[in-house]
Amino acid sequence: MAEIRIHRDHALGLKKAREIAWQWAEQVEEKFDMECTVEEGQDEDTVVFTRSGVKGELTVAADHFELVAHLGFLLGAFKKTIEGEIEKELDTLLAASAQKKTPAKKKPA
Repeated sequence: MAEIRIHRDHALGLKKAREIAWQWAEQVEEKFDMECTVEEGQDEDTVVFTRSGVKGELTVAADHFELVAHLGFLLGAFKKTIEGEIEKELDTLLAASAQKKTPAKKKPA
């Protein structure tokens, strides 16, 4: 069984990280026909995702994301492609979040 591990550090805090994780879950449900469930915790959440040939978890913490996915025999042949798509989806959401930061306020003249 092929395994994918992806780790991304961030400085978003848990609230914003949760929003990104939920967006990610919605995207993979639609794009890859995944079934996702979110298990909320006090310090971190876990997004459990499954579909035929794939099962995994995305751990969401205040300072990082940790994804572990197990691919069945048939999908294992496409590990690099699948890993690249997951990284792209997560990195795009993180980049969009970084661009939405509120600009510093200017002092009145």
